[in-house]
Amino acid sequence: MAKQSIFGRISTLVRANINQLIDNAEDPQLMLDQLVRDYTNNIADAKSAVAQTIGNLRLLEQDNEEDVKAAQEWGQKALNASAAADKYRAAGKSEDADKFDNLAKIAIGKQIAAEQEVKDNASPLATQNEQVEKLKTGITNMEQKLEQLKSKRDSLVARSKTAEAQSKVNDAIGNIDITDPTSDLNRFEEKVRREEAKVIGQQELQSSSLDSQFESLEDVGKDAEVEARLAALKSGGSSTL
Repeated sequence: MAKQSIFGRISTLVRANINQLIDNAEDPQLMLDQLVRDYTNNIADAKSAVAQTIGNLRLLEQDNEEDVKAAQEWGQKALNASAAADKYRAAGKSEDADKFDNLAKIAIGKQIAAEQEVKDNASPLATQNEQVEKLKTGITNMEQKLEQLKSKRDSLVARSKTAEAQSKVNDAIGNIDITDPTSDLNRFEEKVRREEAKVIGQQELQSSSLDSQFESLEDVGKDAEVEARLAALKSGGSSTL
């Protein structure tokens, strides 16, 4: 399986999950926890796909090793058959010599076929090994991203809770009637002053009443003096004291 197909599918899935979570998010922590779980599952899927790719590579390597071994074995068989043919030919046994030469040719044909398999596998093996290394690196990067995601989640959750708490404080402050606390004292002071003014008024009223009484007494005295002087005049006395 190609690197792009594995990680491309996972990347698309992750983006889709993120978009869906953000659109439907009511609780940031639940959203981020779900994102971590989804990404963890994506890594597990990626590891499974990469493991299969590595397994296929190992099978190809085993087949290649068998081809290498087969080429060596058929080469040795060709060498042995050729040596036997030379021996029989030296002994004057041409028929046996030809038989072993034919066996040597067959072995050489097998050797050539095995060597061709090894040659044909060289490029795919190199490509597969390169892909496997990239896939391993990709898995490592995903695991690092997961740790970063977990760390970022904790940070964002903390910031979200702080913002939520601050919002509640702001709402509470906004609902409080912010007034000058001395205003109530001012009103109470005004009430006391009115009471004091009332007392002053009462005192002044009482004082005015006493003055009026004394003025009445003075008027009575004056009237008595007038009457006395009038009586004195009538009796021929002096009108002065």
